[in-house]
Amino acid sequence: MNEQKKYAIDVTAQAFYLPEQSDEDNDQYVFAYAIRIFNTGQVSAKVLSRHWIITDSDNQVQEVRGMGVVGEQPTIKPGASYEYTSGSSLGTMVGTMRGTYQMIAEDGTKFDAVIPEFTLSVPRVLH
Repeated sequence: MNEQKKYAIDVTAQAFYLPEQSDEDNDQYVFAYAIRIFNTGQVSAKVLSRHWIITDSDNQVQEVRGMGVVGEQPTIKPGASYEYTSGSSLGTMVGTMRGTYQMIAEDGTKFDAVIPEFTLSVPRVLH
């Protein structure tokens, strides 16, 4: 069995600016993001932890590590997905997020699922 196909997770993200929670006069910009973790592999896999790298447009980097996602450690069967929404704040109008989920397959194999970089942006700031 092809190991690459056996342990395969596809992560997509969509970010939203939250003006009602932001304080633009004080450079506090709040964003929500919706994540979809889709198991394209051949074995069930559980999300153990997460590692985020958040970079603002001043190149200030925050690293966030923690157990699971939104207080859960979901097990995702092959062909199934898990979705959640969370948030982050920045001191600039634009930034990026990327990272990894640390996974464990039902056979005990640990592997990382890459979270591709996505943009956090106040509307009409980027063209």
